[in-house]
Amino acid sequence: MDEFVNRDRELAALDRAAAAGGLIVVFGRRRVGKTRLLRQWLRRRGGAYSQAIEAPIDLQIDQVFQDLGPHLTTEIVPKSWSELLEILALQAPPWTLCLDELPYLVTSDTSLPSRLQRFVDHQLPARCVVVLSGSSTGMMHDLFLNRAAPLYGRAGLILPVAPMDYAAFCRARGLDPTEVDAFEQFALVGGIPKYWEFVEPDADAVRLAEVLYFGFAAYMEHEPQQLLRDEGVAGVTALAMLEAIGRGAQRPSEVAGRLGTRQTNLSRLLQQLLDASMLVRELPYGESVRSTKRVLYRIADPATRFWFGVYSPHQSRWMSYPVRHKRELIHGHAAAVFEDACRARHPGAARYWESGVEFDLVAEDPDEPGGLLVAEIKWRRVPAAERRRLIDSLAARWSQSAIAARHAPVRFEVMDASLLPVLARPKP
Repeated sequence: MDEFVNRDRELAALDRAAAAGGLIVVFGRRRVGKTRLLRQWLRRRGGAYSQAIEAPIDLQIDQVFQDLGPHLTTEIVPKSWSELLEILALQAPPWTLCLDELPYLVTSDTSLPSRLQRFVDHQLPARCVVVLSGSSTGMMHDLFLNRAAPLYGRAGLILPVAPMDYAAFCRARGLDPTEVDAFEQFALVGGIPKYWEFVEPDADAVRLAEVLYFGFAAYMEHEPQQLLRDEGVAGVTALAMLEAIGRGAQRPSEVAGRLGTRQTNLSRLLQQLLDASMLVRELPYGESVRSTKRVLYRIADPATRFWFGVYSPHQSRWMSYPVRHKRELIHGHAAAVFEDACRARHPGAARYWESGVEFDLVAEDPDEPGGLLVAEIKWRRVPAAERRRLIDSLAARWSQSAIAARHAPVRFEVMDASLLPVLARPKP
């Protein structure tokens, strides 16, 4: 994938922050394109880049020094982080450098954040920029967003690098965004650019699934385990929890039942997976964690969701399935991803459910200030006559729900695969 796409807002944010100098923090899960973004930006500025390694401290210091060497004017070889930071402080400004995968360094030397705090506060020359980046979402939060952390409040910009959307995917791979198969391929790889490299010209979603997941020594075979390792979430229980949720146990009580434990024993691990952005917690529209106990958990990333929802349960039998059955499994997975994409186009949108009633999307109506939009989402193209019946059914179910008494006016809509061209438009 040669073209650099869809990171204009991130590049602009980096430029604005760098104009003031100081510390910039960038984080995002592995494979999301964080390193490529930084390299692209540093290339424009003539900045220096070093990616940390998992090794003893002396080897880590040597690796960083060797990477930065061409940009330094010194004959001194540092033997400690303090010496390396002193060398940086003596370099003629302005300069920009990036230390990528900072969590590797902090794991080896827990005193490094305090040393970096001192450097940023007292030694960093004016007009110079230090970018600290990492893939461990949880650790980066602890280092920079925890009030007790030495580096809390030091960054002029904290930039999360999020997965990219369907529009960027189609643009990068040259796919027709109006085609159902294009979206089903997106559902297999999500917004992770590294996975996009496996999308072959003129191939379909079944072929992509077999190359990326079900083939011999497939790229995705051990990907969830690596993601958990990056986030420091270890143990069989984390994988078992993701297996349970991926196979449909979305309520905490259901997850606990699948794991054979009490629900109260899951709180810490659920929070770890939420902090690592591997799970998302859903509440009914209009509710908060204080007002309801109705909570659902889902795997956040479409590719990871496919791994636990389709690959893991079917890996032993996949190659024996007829193509029709393979397409049905992919279609079912893509339907949930399509629902997420539809909700993402409406700020604040969420599902709503109560006893006996469920709605796929409830959001503020963009066409009627003060009103609500309530939608049924179908991952197919719905004929006009069926659309009218679905809207009548929506209106009838809404009138019987508890939420109806709290909101008016309400507009009902059916969202189906004919919305693909809308989803393919870049977000403003």
